[in-house]
Amino acid sequence: MKLDYQKFWLKRIDIYIIKKFLGTYFFSIVLILSISIVFDLTEKLDNFFEHDAPLKAIIFDYYLNFIPFYMNMFSPLFTFIAVIFFTSKMATNTEIIAILASGVSFRRFMVPYFISAFVIASISFTIGGYIIPPGNKVMIDFGDKYIKKVKRENARNVQMEVAKGVIMYIERYEVSNNMGYRFSLEKFDGKRLVSRLTAQTVSWDSAYQWKITDYLQRDFNGMRESITKGMSKDTTIMVQPEEFFITSDEAAQMNNPELSKYLSKQKKRGVGNIQGFEDEYYKRFSMPLAAFIMTLIGVSLSSRKVRGGMGLHLGIGLALSALYILFSTMTRTFSVSGIMSAFAAVWLPNVVFLVVGIYLYYKAPK
Repeated sequence: MKLDYQKFWLKRIDIYIIKKFLGTYFFSIVLILSISIVFDLTEKLDNFFEHDAPLKAIIFDYYLNFIPFYMNMFSPLFTFIAVIFFTSKMATNTEIIAILASGVSFRRFMVPYFISAFVIASISFTIGGYIIPPGNKVMIDFGDKYIKKVKRENARNVQMEVAKGVIMYIERYEVSNNMGYRFSLEKFDGKRLVSRLTAQTVSWDSAYQWKITDYLQRDFNGMRESITKGMSKDTTIMVQPEEFFITSDEAAQMNNPELSKYLSKQKKRGVGNIQGFEDEYYKRFSMPLAAFIMTLIGVSLSSRKVRGGMGLHLGIGLALSALYILFSTMTRTFSVSGIMSAFAAVWLPNVVFLVVGIYLYYKAPK
């Protein structure tokens, strides 16, 4: 079968739609970010003055990282709004009727839309996975210094598998003196307990070197048990203190390779509370694809000329956007509570709205 490559070349109308789509999208993003910065600056101005935050740090450490973070957050919403806004205008001016009447199929008409959606999705994936995470670290450090301290100084009830069959527990760990209290280290052979080391305190030296004090070690060999006591002992434990303080909020500070590596490491250790990290990881792949789904729904909704015009289309679009955000929030809540896996929670809204988009596409004027 011979392909007609002329159908796939970009024509003047394609360039026109791409320019309108991307132009409206970036204009909307710039507008909402400008408003967001003004409100944020108004809210935090007292903190900046109170802590003598330098202007250079405010601009380059805070707001220069603030912009890509919120740009990525609002991306699916403003993809939807951009599509509905200029497509409704084209429909009102009977431009779409003229395009379809010239022999262009509705499927071919959507090609420039999906090219634009691909550009937006690529930008979203790149800044979400590789640019925003290091920027978030800088923002948090800035916030700790000039706004409000959020970093924790101690950790409680730390339990993790530090090696295969080796479970470590620390009741409390304090950063100020690098000291942990009520420490235990249990070694298992399958389900059989081989040894148990307990200590009143444990302190971190460097790398993976730790010093335990006032310890008691019990070794089990069948029905026999040997006990060893001591005042202090140096030992190697394959964990560092910074790992005690990683919370789901810090997932946003890891780029894609770091987050993938962290998830793999924690799963091997048997750490159960990693849903927040999984949500963040899967979201970085699902959010860019939402640009295609929102584009499909937006074009299918707004390409028909109706009496309500752009206002009706924008109203429906905003309602669907709100529903999408609400649905996403609900499913992620189910993930945190353990009712649903993180993968299903993140991808379910996209799947549901893809079905809605396909239905609207087949109902749209051809």
